[in-house]
Amino acid sequence: MISFPKPLTLEEEQEYLQKMKAGDKEATDILIERNQRLVAHIAKKYYSENRDHEDLISIGTIGLIKAVQTYNPDKGNRLVTYASKCIENELLMMLRGEKKRSRDVYLEEPIGTDKEGNSINLIDVIVTDEMDALEQLEHAEDLVRVKQYVKTELSGREREVIESRFGLNGRKPMTQMMVGEQLGISRSYISRIEKSALEKLKKAFDNTYKK
Repeated sequence: MISFPKPLTLEEEQEYLQKMKAGDKEATDILIERNQRLVAHIAKKYYSENRDHEDLISIGTIGLIKAVQTYNPDKGNRLVTYASKCIENELLMMLRGEKKRSRDVYLEEPIGTDKEGNSINLIDVIVTDEMDALEQLEHAEDLVRVKQYVKTELSGREREVIESRFGLNGRKPMTQMMVGEQLGISRSYISRIEKSALEKLKKAFDNTYKK
């Protein structure tokens, strides 16, 4: 088990912050070192079998270093409060990167061949504005709100199409043609349903952020 030095007291923190402001590099190093326990505590929330705990601590430490370097005591928060947000943000960026890479791998997966025998990937059959819509959904910070709007703003058929197309609620993404075959309707009809549903979702998000 990794052991960490004791956190700084409020008085010690203020002392080292003053020294760091005066250009004392050792004080900067101490502020980082003595807040490692905070990094480990936050990193625990993101641990899983697929992620090494020490890697998470390394990523979180990057956030801690940024926090120490940019901390402004005049704003009234303690360093530990500000650092917690920076550490969390760094870990969340890492997780978003993992999710994007995972999705990119799936998009490159072959789903068939064309008439000439060339391999066709899923990304080959998804048009640009559909990718833009998926990007907005994937990067929405409040995923709970995404699921809420899919449930409350869309009809049953629209919800089925969107969940199938973009792999929501545990599904794998499907092409319009695949969704059409699943529902027994044409690809062009799926396209019209999808366009209408995405417009409803966009409107719902726009109204949310205007509030």
